[in-house]
Amino acid sequence: MNILGISSRIKHPEYGLGVVTNVTSKHYWVTFIENGLETIDIDSDFEVIDAVEDEVDSVSFYEVETILRKMLKKWSDVSEIIPIADKWKGGKMILEPGDTNLKSKEIPIDGFFHKIVMLRDRIRVMEQKINSNKNLDDQEKVDLQQYITRMYGSLTTFNVLFKNKSQQFVGAKGK
Repeated sequence: MNILGISSRIKHPEYGLGVVTNVTSKHYWVTFIENGLETIDIDSDFEVIDAVEDEVDSVSFYEVETILRKMLKKWSDVSEIIPIADKWKGGKMILEPGDTNLKSKEIPIDGFFHKIVMLRDRIRVMEQKINSNKNLDDQEKVDLQQYITRMYGSLTTFNVLFKNKSQQFVGAKGK
């Protein structure tokens, strides 16, 4: 079946006469005389009155962008921007050794938080690689997933640094 182009005229059994005004990989956007704009499946039942050759790319920019975002999120170290809780912005951590003769160490909280987020993102990538690995059987994947869940649980101490609760670590009890 050839894909119809924009300006093709059709007759739909439910909506009546209409003109194709946009085409995606799965749908026609059709403006019907009596029913206005409707989206119909490309393979739905309708009569072609006047076919115009498909001169447009049937994949929309939105579809390409959506697929690209999913791929980048799944396969790269690129992560979303995770904000630190406002009360910690510009703050510092002070590590005091037990031996008072030794010097303390100050660490900017923003930098420490960034490293925690990077660690979380790398654990997520590792989790995805484990789940998609064809050399591991299901039981091995479950075993490794349990270790990852315990890793997240160990990191819940740092949840106080996250501005958004939805971006915090969740261990076994939270699942």
